[in-house]
Amino acid sequence: MALTITDECINCDVCEPECPNAAISQGDDVYVIDAILCTECVGHFDTSQCVEVCPVDCIIDDPEHSESQDQLIAKYERLTEMAL
Repeated sequence: MALTITDECINCDVCEPECPNAAISQGDDVYVIDAILCTECVGHFDTSQCVEVCPVDCIIDDPEHSESQDQLIAKYERLTEMAL
């Protein structure tokens, strides 16, 4: 499942540089996560790095982009293959 950032985001800028897939960017009002790029850090880390550093706990599972662990691994493999 990809992650999403709620409107509780305070635009503190700590999540964006932590994302290994460059899935986080500044949106109109709050930071946003690109579900196509978000692997919840699968393949890179044991935990989602943006969630770990968020001071207001506004990064949650995105119910509109439900993915299994296997799907996240496959997405990670596609993304890293494209980066080569």
